[in-house]
Amino acid sequence: QVQLVESGGGLVQPGGSLRLSCAASGSTFGLNSIAWYRQAPGKQREMVARVSIYGLTNVANSVKGRFTLSRDAAKNTLYLQMNSLKPEDTAVYYCNLVNVGGSYWGQGTQVTVSS
Repeated sequence: QVQLVESGGGLVQPGGSLRLSCAASGSTFGLNSIAWYRQAPGKQREMVARVSIYGLTNVANSVKGRFTLSRDAAKNTLYLQMNSLKPEDTAVYYCNLVNVGGSYWGQGTQVTVSS
C-alpha cells in the first residue's frame, strides 16, 4: 500500500504563489509515475503535471510557464510550485502515484485564488 499526503494549499490572491507538497510513504516499489491532478467544482479531474520514472515531464498547457514540478527522491516528496496564480486555478489538487501495485491518490488540498 502507498499513502500520499498533500499539503500547502490555501487562499491566495491572483498573481500570487503557492508550493504544494506530496509526501509518499509505504511500498513505492516499481514506481511508474507521480503526478498532480486538480478538480474544480463541476468539472472533471485533469492532469496538471506528471513525471515518469524515466524523468519525462508533462505539464498541462493551461499551466505551462507558471507551474513547476520537482521531486526530492530522498524524501519521497513531490512538489508543485505554482506562480502567477489565476482564479481559474482554483480547485482541489490531488497527488497521484502509479506503481506495479496500482494507482494511488491522496486526500487532496484546496487551492483558492481570489481577491
